[in-house]
Amino acid sequence: MAKIFYTGNREAKLLSKIESSKERERIRTISTIRDNIDSFSNKVSMKLIESGLIETVSKATVENQIAKCLESLCNSEDFDIDYQVAPFRTLVSNPNIASLYMTAFVVEKLINHKDVVDIYGSDEDIYFSIQKELGKLMDGP
Repeated sequence: MAKIFYTGNREAKLLSKIESSKERERIRTISTIRDNIDSFSNKVSMKLIESGLIETVSKATVENQIAKCLESLCNSEDFDIDYQVAPFRTLVSNPNIASLYMTAFVVEKLINHKDVVDIYGSDEDIYFSIQKELGKLMDGP
């Protein structure tokens, strides 16, 4: 016998709280990145290069490209962000939208840049490397 589920007021409130907390976290993350684009792009590019995930002829170029990616993230509409990360949505459970956006940028766009020799590692390796640096930024000094 099949169960019938009714979405009542209690469930609707709970779902609303979950969605609003996700939206608040998204806004907080993008706001923090907006305030720290230069230092964050430097840290992410160094982490990706030092960990051997990106091989490049110019660290400064990678840093500039990541800074442009972060500026794009901060100025994009929600739909554009969701469209960019769509192929990577299932990469990890409960992903950080900024880390996912940057992972998509590295895997889809940065790989074609003239100063990037190659990108190594899996999408997950790149995501977790970026997420580690973002976690440090979000936690503060």
